[in-house]
Amino acid sequence: MSVPPSAPARVAVLGGTGFIGRVLCARLAERGHQVLTLARTVPADPPAGRFASVDLSATAPAELAALLDREGVDAVVNAAGGMWGLTDEQMHEANVVLVDRLVEAVAAMARPARLVHLGTVHEYGMAPIGTSRREDDAPAPVMEYGKLKLAATETITRAVADGRIDAVTLRLGNVVGAGQPGHSLLGVMAAKLDEARLAGRTAQLSLQPLTAQRDFVDLADTVDAVLAAIGTRTTVPVINVGTGRATAARVLVELLIEASGVPTEITEVPAPDGTGPETEWQQMDVSLAREQLGWAPTRTLADGVADLWRARTAPPVG
Repeated sequence: MSVPPSAPARVAVLGGTGFIGRVLCARLAERGHQVLTLARTVPADPPAGRFASVDLSATAPAELAALLDREGVDAVVNAAGGMWGLTDEQMHEANVVLVDRLVEAVAAMARPARLVHLGTVHEYGMAPIGTSRREDDAPAPVMEYGKLKLAATETITRAVADGRIDAVTLRLGNVVGAGQPGHSLLGVMAAKLDEARLAGRTAQLSLQPLTAQRDFVDLADTVDAVLAAIGTRTTVPVINVGTGRATAARVLVELLIEASGVPTEITEVPAPDGTGPETEWQQMDVSLAREQLGWAPTRTLADGVADLWRARTAPPVG
């Protein structure tokens, strides 16, 4: 999918050094856009465009607004946030306080920018098997992360309703692709397979039944949706981005084993009590993304898993 002709020339990406943000910055730069990455820590491998070190959860809205104005930013993508390895207080800072400050900053800009916020399917919580969650369904998050992300989405939605900002939240499914975080299921499995590959031995994997059904979505497709949202004036505050179908986590692990080509022996481990597909189902209705953004997923989950493995095993640059 190409970026709409109305796409702005200069885009600030909060969290542009992360899993989704880094790929988004590269794709924007490829298309001739000026990119400003905002993150707390300067990465060893800088992302595309210009980098500015900013502690987003501690920067005053007026200061952030002044920075965005000086940079002539037309659009802001919030790909920042956090869950793994953080305390509850740190998660609140990264997912709620940061968005509160960002909304104030965008509203205070001399020429307010378009804001695209990356939410999560976990804002919905679980649902009965076979059902698809729509954007106007009542959210009922179970995880603390989902509750915090929902609070951020609601802050942005209120600001849009009040006419303070032009924004949209993209509720992303479980994203799969190159650079998969090491703490994720696929990140952990990829590390074990790669270790066996390098040692020239059979990988030994202990797996629970992994019956959880999730709406997984390819990273490249996800970035296409973000690009479309940057340059499209939507009429709704929240849009789902996924495949529109639930897939068992076990299927993703099997695709990864196949992509790796590493001989693997799997030991089945009993699942904890209270788990199973009837309590772990997530599937989104993505028809609104087609209507509002002209977007639909085009890649398979096998594509995303193959990208993950190639990136994991690629020789270091230089």
